[in-house]
Amino acid sequence: MAESESVGWPIADRVPAGDRPAQPAGSPPPGVVRTHLEELTGPLGIYQHARGRAPNPGQGYCTDDVARAAIVDVLHGHVLGRPVVADSLARSLQFLADAVVVKTGRFRNFRDADGNWLERVGSADAHARAVQSLGVVAGDAADDRSSMAAGLLLDRVLPISLELDGLRPWAHVILGCIAALAGGRPPVSARIVLEELARRLFEAFETTDETWPWPESVVTYENAILAHALVEAGAWLRYPRMIERGMATLDWLLATQTAEAGHVELIGNRGWWPRGESPARFDQQPIDAATIVEACAAAWRITAGPVWLTEMLRAYAWFSGANAVGIAVADPAIGGCGDGLSAIGVNANQGAESTLAWLAATECVRATLSADRGVGLNRLASA
Repeated sequence: MAESESVGWPIADRVPAGDRPAQPAGSPPPGVVRTHLEELTGPLGIYQHARGRAPNPGQGYCTDDVARAAIVDVLHGHVLGRPVVADSLARSLQFLADAVVVKTGRFRNFRDADGNWLERVGSADAHARAVQSLGVVAGDAADDRSSMAAGLLLDRVLPISLELDGLRPWAHVILGCIAALAGGRPPVSARIVLEELARRLFEAFETTDETWPWPESVVTYENAILAHALVEAGAWLRYPRMIERGMATLDWLLATQTAEAGHVELIGNRGWWPRGESPARFDQQPIDAATIVEACAAAWRITAGPVWLTEMLRAYAWFSGANAVGIAVADPAIGGCGDGLSAIGVNANQGAESTLAWLAATECVRATLSADRGVGLNRLASA
């Protein structure tokens, strides 16, 4: 058997959406449960890691996860009401404010349990996720002190984002700019930063070809966020070619990660997917499923194409067991999620990144189906 056949999905060979299997049956998104979030939260914010359900304070905090937690708080506030999440959101925003290095405007990332920062400057990813988080909070319809504080902080740190290098940091900042622009008081620099980083991301994809339509030699993590950013930016900037590029990229990612049985087979982090080779099957990460969910939701919202609703639900079903192992990764009863999917099962540790990825994906599905539920269900039926 050829290597490309052994993994059960097409390798770098685009399969039209109409030829993919129907998505596995799934259940509607569960109600909001914040039990595990509260378990993971320490005095300064959400702890990075857990041993099983128990938080691991010895591994401290990171800006990456605190930024994700703030976004989840905003999303939960839409369901539960902002007062329910106000204290948690304020704590996260204080963490982000403390993370900024005043002289440079860059975020630090790692912090120990006592509050000491462990580096002078964090990664580009950490800075970009913090920017996206601030954009979401600042642009939220709830006009309270948290939104205002986020906007003021974003105004300070957004211009330096133009110095970031890397496709994923650009994508996170793009989505943060769009979220802020949707609000009432966007930073002056938001439009400028959006246009510049969207141009860079689009041009990176324009250099690819049909034999390998990916702007890197290895397909790694959070891949769908690049397509998501192109689609959202193209819609905001009224640039159809950018939207089309984002849709084609998302379609390629879906085609190469859909098993013959109809479930999503994410690219594993034990080897990723180097050009000319086969994708690693394990370990599959919740954040990758969540970014597909969010990208498909954006594609459906912008184009009204019913296939994107189908693909959103396919990716979301990965969390509930429609995956390579057939085991649920998320635990709706406590609002937690395992840290990965291996060939022998689910990683029992329920750390911040994985839990927050699932919680964000759940709210994305809920919002997508309820925004115009009748139309959404009709589109799904006709897909």
